[in-house]
Amino acid sequence: MRLIIVGPGRAGGSLALASARAGHEIAAVLGDSDRHYGTAIQPGEEFPEADVALVCVRDDQIEEVVEEIRDLVSSVTVVAHVSGFVPITVLNPLASTGVSVGGFHPLQTLPDPERGASSLAGSHVGIDGDLLAVDALTHLALALEMSPFRLSDEVRPLYHAAAAAASNFVVTALATAADLFDAAAIDPKVSRPLVDRVVSNVFDSGARKSLTGPIARGDTETVVGHLVAAHQVSHAVGRQYRLLAEATAIIADQEDEVGKWR
Repeated sequence: MRLIIVGPGRAGGSLALASARAGHEIAAVLGDSDRHYGTAIQPGEEFPEADVALVCVRDDQIEEVVEEIRDLVSSVTVVAHVSGFVPITVLNPLASTGVSVGGFHPLQTLPDPERGASSLAGSHVGIDGDLLAVDALTHLALALEMSPFRLSDEVRPLYHAAAAAASNFVVTALATAADLFDAAAIDPKVSRPLVDRVVSNVFDSGARKSLTGPIARGDTETVVGHLVAAHQVSHAVGRQYRLLAEATAIIADQEDEVGKWR
């Protein structure tokens, strides 16, 4: 396939590298980058012939980019954005010109192009759009060794909230834990086997069945001791710990115990 990358940042760069390594051709790139992925297109320049153009810009920039390229994509078969939140209908101005439109959201963290490209294989990717777009994007996903699933506009807000929770909330919890370990002069890496096992338990048995520790047991005295210790590290760490503890109590059906923590 011949691909065009619009916005060669973390997501665009990751997809460009992975696609090139899978044997696809990066026909052109629109946007600034310190790496060479393909022939650069200047703003306002007609896009070359391509099977798929991937719009890999921030959510709040997609609509503006669509207007900028609207009259430049006549030689492109499919244009898709890689947002998990923005509806595919934002691309309708392009559809009115005869271009097929769709969405292609990799359910994976892409911290930089090199690590992102290597992490795409084995990941899932949300795909939707018109028939031609879905066919082309599914072909691309399989070539990248990704597992496609249908992601309609109606569920995008819920889906993207879930994805953000599954990634960032885990990071937040581990950051708080790291602050506590550091305060105790213990390397946070000692918790990695524990974290790996807990995550495996969640996907094997479900989140609620995987809860452990004093909150799940309703051991109020121990929880209070944890809260005091966290506040002694700093106000910020104490507040983060309390918020995470309260969220855990809700999941553990121990919300009534929260009032006893004061």
